[in-house]
Amino acid sequence: MKILSFVVPCYNSQDYMKHCVDSLLIGGDDVEIIIVDDGSSDDTASIADEYEKNYPGIVRAVHKENGGHGDAINTGIACAEGLYFKCVDSDDWVDADAYMKVLSKLKELLHGDTMLDMMVCNFVYEKKGARHKKVMTYRFALPANELITWDKVGKFHKGQYLLMHSVIYRTNLLKDCGLDLPKHTFYCDNIFVFEPLPYVKTIYYLNVKFYRYFIGRDDQSVNETVMIGRVDQQIRVNKIMIDYLAGKNIQNKKLRNYMISYLEIMMTVSSIMLIRADNEEALEKKEDLWKYLAEKDMLLFMKIRYGLLGRAVNLPGRSGRRLSVAGYKLAHWFVGFN
Repeated sequence: MKILSFVVPCYNSQDYMKHCVDSLLIGGDDVEIIIVDDGSSDDTASIADEYEKNYPGIVRAVHKENGGHGDAINTGIACAEGLYFKCVDSDDWVDADAYMKVLSKLKELLHGDTMLDMMVCNFVYEKKGARHKKVMTYRFALPANELITWDKVGKFHKGQYLLMHSVIYRTNLLKDCGLDLPKHTFYCDNIFVFEPLPYVKTIYYLNVKFYRYFIGRDDQSVNETVMIGRVDQQIRVNKIMIDYLAGKNIQNKKLRNYMISYLEIMMTVSSIMLIRADNEEALEKKEDLWKYLAEKDMLLFMKIRYGLLGRAVNLPGRSGRRLSVAGYKLAHWFVGFN
């Protein structure tokens, strides 16, 4: 039985996917690496096949019609045979020393009395040209080196959230919870770290810098210009998350508060991108998004709309919008998230 399944979604990734896959190969026979070629038109497919040929029993190449990043992850989940599951984007990579610690800890926890549902590790923003690289850690929010439940989770500060880069799920949890990411939709990694959470009962935080998140290509989905151009997809993801949480009876207070806070961040990002688009149609879409939340769950709307971030992105008039954008730029400078 494989300890850890990696899925590497690839679409026209010939120029950088080898760096990613090579960083995963040092896991040896403890891991499987599922390269999902999502209908690429370059040499991605042949590169994937070559890896499968050279590393039988470790690398699998899966070829499919183009369905987008989320659909490639769905395919990876369906194919995964390892006990745990990790998605690594084809332009990212993992740190070798941290990788060995992750595998060692997963093996150790398999022999315990309680099953682990989710491991959390740190990730590094490998921002092109940046002198100092931002590290996302979870200290204070999560006690390190301890198998815990949601009851022992601390407070996540603003900007400190579980992202796809930081989580490793138990594979069968993903299969059992019915996660189905939408096709041809960017930003659905937010759904990936949102919908499974009520099924997560146990968490282990390993305080290592495992995932290296590359930022710097002009065509990346997190590039601000690209985000504005794809804001309708951001809104779609936002509404899927609203639909999931609205009216949902999540009994654990800490889990519910965390999910509300994450949705608040999503509403903020969508609102800022719509403000940055700077046209009447975008501002109407912003109003419609907040109206959608209110119609789905008024209590949830009140909590988010009149929280700190909700107020900040709904300041009245053009001057208010300028203040909202100024606040966003300050956060962008401080965190360096795209």
